[in-house]
Parts: sequence; structure tokens; C-alpha cells
Amino acid sequence: MKIVDLSEKFYKQYFCCLEEWSNDIKEAGNHKEIWFNKMKEQGLRVKIAVEDKVACGMIQYVPAEHSTIEAKNLYFITCIWVHGHKQGIGNYQKKGTGKALLKAAEDDVRSLNKKGIAAWGISYPFWMKASWYKKQGYQKVDKNGVAVLMWKPFTNDAIPPRWIKEKKRPVKNEDKVTVTSFINGWCPVQNMVHERAKRASNKFGELVDFQEINTFEKKVFCDWGISDALFIDGKRIRTGPPPSYKKIHKLIRKRVNKIKSN
Repeated sequence: MKIVDLSEKFYKQYFCCLEEWSNDIKEAGNHKEIWFNKMKEQGLRVKIAVEDKVACGMIQYVPAEHSTIEAKNLYFITCIWVHGHKQGIGNYQKKGTGKALLKAAEDDVRSLNKKGIAAWGISYPFWMKASWYKKQGYQKVDKNGVAVLMWKPFTNDAIPPRWIKEKKRPVKNEDKVTVTSFINGWCPVQNMVHERAKRASNKFGELVDFQEINTFEKKVFCDWGISDALFIDGKRIRTGPPPSYKKIHKLIRKRVNKIKSN
């Protein structure tokens, strides 16, 4: 297994997070590709783990100034993923690939003369575990719900990062069902939720006001303090794990029926 820089050879796999076999991921559209083409001009770095010519893992990290955290002279890991499904290329986890990807990213960021690297993890024992980063020498510096902000300083004068937290929420429309989808583009799973919500909203015509808020621009993100999220009539809908199209449609229909009955 070796770690290489992302090249065009692996674009297709990278844009779908190595899950070409997944029909669900195909619902995500091309948002990740659009995000990549814009973010690479702002310092995005991507490493790919390759074993037997197969892309089996990936890590992407961006300058903190273009991320969802408040920090200077740091890079921020938005995602690290080693393919762990039986489908497609199979399970490549538990082989040290994640550690190798993380080390490659750290070495790369050090070579850029940055003062440290940050990452986010979940406080629960599943995907992107904060506890895994702790084992790799990272320290907890902030928390936002179940999202834990971890970091590893490279210099003594490095300043700890902080989450940029939610500032406001969408306002409910009294005459229609309001579906508000925040989309940044970096995550195919969240992009998939966005596309499902848009498709479900369109089924109800003028009874639903679908609002798309693209948070790629840092100013837009900072205005809200929300990167990726789905709201129905001002109520946040849990998107991890991603709700099915059927579930989103059902939630919208419930609100539509309430308006019809009034």
C-alpha cells in the first residue's frame, strides 16, 4: 500500500468517496466535483491510499481559513475514509491505512510551514471517531453537539482552533411548507440528502417553498454558522445517517397535510 497525491486517474473514485458501486451515492449529483474544482484554487490537498492499483482510502484537508473552524496558519481535515464495505472493492479497514493517510497529511502540512493541523470527530463510537484521533496524538479543543474538534500543534505558538457555531435558523413560511437545504459540496452523503430533499419538495408543487443555501463561500457560512443541514419549517432534520428519500417525502407530506387541513 502506498499514499499518493490525487491525480485525474482517481477523480471518479474520489468524487464518490470510493463508492462507485453505491446507487445511493449516485443520487449526490456533481456537487463534490464542483466543490473540488473551486476549493483546489484555495489550497485543498488530497491524498489517496492505493493497494494493488486500487484506490482504497482518501484524506482531504483545506486551509483553516477556508473551513468551518476559526483558526489561522492551520489546515483542517474535512474527511478521512478507508473503504470498509463488502460491496465494491471490499473492506480495507484495520490495516493501518487510516494512520498512513493521516501521517502523510501531517507531513505535507508541515512542509507548507503551517503551525498545526485540526480535524473533527464524532463523540460516539462510529464513523470519524474523535477517540481515534486522540490515539494519534490529537487533543480535544472544542465541541459542537456530537462533533468534537481535535488538533495537533506543530509549533509552540500555534493558537487552538474553535468551531464556528450556529448563529441563526431558517424562518418558517406560514403559507407554505418551507424546506431549507444548506449545502457546501464537500461531502457526497450530505449532497445526497440535499438532492433527495429537493426532489421530494418538487413533488408538492407550490405548496412547498424549497430554499437552497450554498455555504461554499466563507461569508455565507459564517452568516449562518451552518455548513450542511436540512430544515423543514425551521426544524432541523437529522442527516447522519442520511434519511431516505421516502422518509424526507413523508416528513414534508405531513407538514403539507397540516396546511391543507387549516
